[in-house]
Amino acid sequence: MTPRIDAVGLVVSDMAASVTFYRRLGLAFPEGAGSGPHSEAELPGGMRLLLDTEDTVRSFHAGWRPPTGGYRTGLAFRCDSPAEVDSAYEELVAAGHHGELKPWDAFWGQRYAVVHDPDGNGVDLFAPLPQ
Repeated sequence: MTPRIDAVGLVVSDMAASVTFYRRLGLAFPEGAGSGPHSEAELPGGMRLLLDTEDTVRSFHAGWRPPTGGYRTGLAFRCDSPAEVDSAYEELVAAGHHGELKPWDAFWGQRYAVVHDPDGNGVDLFAPLPQ
């Protein structure tokens, strides 16, 4: 038996806000996804992003508590160009999301920025810099 990764799951406090945030980054959630306790978006390559509300998780794990002291999970979204990193960052910040790290040309060869999703998880935006 060889387990294979199939999905990445996030526990969210506000399903509608989270679905809206990740739709802005191009993920396709089904119609009405923001009103339920669980939602999924298929990712390129067949993986999925799963969103579950805090109440859903507590329904089967009564002792679950949100983490404190910063985020431990981050998702990285590849953009088509350095300019798209800048525009995606600006769009998300203008929509009220916290910009953790403004776009910059990182020493490892990427245009790179970090914005927080509605639950404070870091979301990296990056694109290779021209060589």
